[in-house]
Amino acid sequence: MGPLHGVRIIEMASLAPGPHAAMMLADMGAEVLRIDRPEPLESNANIVFNTLNRSRDSLVIDVKTDAGLAALLRLITEADGLIESYRPGVMERLGVGPEVCLELNPRPVYGRVTGWGQDGPLADAAGHDLNYIALTGALHSMGAADGPPPVPLNLLGDFAGGGMLLAFGIVCALFEAKSSGQGQVIDAAMAEGASALMTYVHGFRASGMWNDERGSNLLDGSAPFYGVYATSDGRYVTVAAAEGKFYRELVARLGFVDEELPDQHDRARWPEVRKRFENVFASKSQAEWIDLLEGTDSCFAPVLSIPEAAAHPHNVARQAFVEVDGVVQPAPAPRFSRTPSQALPGRVLVDDTDGSLSAWGLTQVEISQLRDNGAVGRNG
Repeated sequence: MGPLHGVRIIEMASLAPGPHAAMMLADMGAEVLRIDRPEPLESNANIVFNTLNRSRDSLVIDVKTDAGLAALLRLITEADGLIESYRPGVMERLGVGPEVCLELNPRPVYGRVTGWGQDGPLADAAGHDLNYIALTGALHSMGAADGPPPVPLNLLGDFAGGGMLLAFGIVCALFEAKSSGQGQVIDAAMAEGASALMTYVHGFRASGMWNDERGSNLLDGSAPFYGVYATSDGRYVTVAAAEGKFYRELVARLGFVDEELPDQHDRARWPEVRKRFENVFASKSQAEWIDLLEGTDSCFAPVLSIPEAAAHPHNVARQAFVEVDGVVQPAPAPRFSRTPSQALPGRVLVDDTDGSLSAWGLTQVEISQLRDNGAVGRNG
């Protein structure tokens, strides 16, 4: 059933952050209906392998036709919320901007996610995850001093700063609408979401514990006790023993009990300690370090590939990965004790379009008119 059972969301088909937010809500039990175009987005062509489209149905509506627009607006009158991740102004040009929708039905929350936000000098500019995190100071703060910042996949902007932020905003607005009876617009900017993730670092910097020079800080890989090390078999392991008690545990297990190491927080001597750590970790294989350190208070974990992560005993015990339509993928998170979430296959409503529209409150007369006008149909 999920904690969001009974909530109905319309999702305008798009890429990355919008589908991610919709997936999160659908995994938690919301009934999400994705509105696909007659010509599907390339990523939506194979619904089985586009794992972001799980747990919900999709309906093809040509919203650029009068009949298709009328169909979408009719569905919105039955919805609790809407998700769109187009550039600013696109939904307004289609005729389904917030003013139109909230006039038809004052209840829905209107969730919008963009890279730069709905306004501002960059609002209309194209961009992607890497651009958004670059403008926030997040990218500058990562990596070694003698090279460019690393590219951290598209996790921070698209998904953490975009999809998760939008999902959080929608749930907040839904909660408020329970008492007010009114929806509102959620303006989720990926750049601002990524910036919000940096709040902790801003506090460090204000206190004098963080430098603007990359490769000189506690959590950017320069501290010998918080980093990645190569093993004798060409694999990698991580240690993150930042607190004193965990650091003492780590150095003892690395065999430094009888040796005098510099003070843990003597930054001037971090390179010396790192070199010694590098030599020790290079003396054993990843598997040997797993046997010695995993499950201890050394704050240790091996660097695993995606298949290895799915097969790791802890992840198996927690059922952290699930198989949907034969595709292994991360399980819904977080977990709920009384209303558990569930990852389900996505469906393209070709054979049951009428049933889906009926379930959303449309009458048989309305459905027949949509069919006759070609407003709903199949992909391609």
